[in-house]
Amino acid sequence: MNTNVSRLLDRHPILNPCAGELTSSLNLLVAAYRNGNKLLVCGNGGSAADSEHIVGELMKGFLKRRPISAAHAEKLEAAGGGAGKEIAGRLQGTLAAISLPSQMSLLTATANDGDYDLTFAQQVYGLGRPGDVLLAISTSGRSKNVCNAVIVAKAFGLKSIALTGSSGGDLAPLADVAIKVPSDNVAEIQELHLPVYHWLSTELEATFFKS
Repeated sequence: MNTNVSRLLDRHPILNPCAGELTSSLNLLVAAYRNGNKLLVCGNGGSAADSEHIVGELMKGFLKRRPISAAHAEKLEAAGGGAGKEIAGRLQGTLAAISLPSQMSLLTATANDGDYDLTFAQQVYGLGRPGDVLLAISTSGRSKNVCNAVIVAKAFGLKSIALTGSSGGDLAPLADVAIKVPSDNVAEIQELHLPVYHWLSTELEATFFKS
């Protein structure tokens, strides 16, 4: 697969030490989507915002228009006539992804029961299926609820990608692939996470939406 990772590294040469992990992460995601699986994303604070951002790039067009398939358009027209045809012309192709921090009622219910460390683990246990991928984001690599989510993912057949800083913390050794951007400064780590997940989103869109 031509991952075009060199284009990312030309723009952000500081990420050169992550080249192998970037390619491995993309390959893992491509395999999951080809098998009909989905992506779960989690993180706290700024990484929760990143989770939302990633899902926004995957669930609808990012750099491309992504028209839906003719077969799906026919189903919509059959179901709704003219309205279904109009909907089909406006819907966009999607790569299934869920931001776990978005589920505020469940998060706060779990935390209120005294189990904040299990907030994301509970969601992975309920939503995850074998072959899905968990993208676990933590600048420090020490976020207990993120680490616990990866342990649950591993136990039940999900693959996991850690996105963290240079130390990797406790998180990196738990994941199937760990992208450890080369910084120990929280703000710099978050700044480097953005081009990483934008690159992954761009490459996934190019792979699955050719037109």
